[in-house]
Amino acid sequence: MSQEHIEIVRRVLEAWNRRDADLGRDYLAPDIEWKPASPAAVEDTVYRGYDEVAGATSALWETWDVFRFEEYEIRDLGSSIVWLGHVHIRGSASRIELDQEFGIHCSMRDDKVARAEAFLSWNEALESAGSDE
Repeated sequence: MSQEHIEIVRRVLEAWNRRDADLGRDYLAPDIEWKPASPAAVEDTVYRGYDEVAGATSALWETWDVFRFEEYEIRDLGSSIVWLGHVHIRGSASRIELDQEFGIHCSMRDDKVARAEAFLSWNEALESAGSDE
């Protein structure tokens, strides 16, 4: 079961990299909660449900003409998955590029991602998941 959850998280991120919201939706719980790591995160914005997540995703894809995840490691922690890697982004208008360490803590339910919280550091993602490393 845990390997299946790892593959589900990978498929969601692969769909993101291809900007294929429909495919990614197949792996999300209908009541998905997504807390992005962005300036909006300062306000603790959480997007709930397909429609809010799709709207926020579309806005990000319009802002950034490159927004791609590259995996370094993925960990099964039993009830959740922690994805560690980098995010590569480039502003559509500004052309400013960023290569940032990035972590995502995903809680799973019924073989779907029920909650995803993003972090701008691996340590924060691991702490969120309760991992000692």
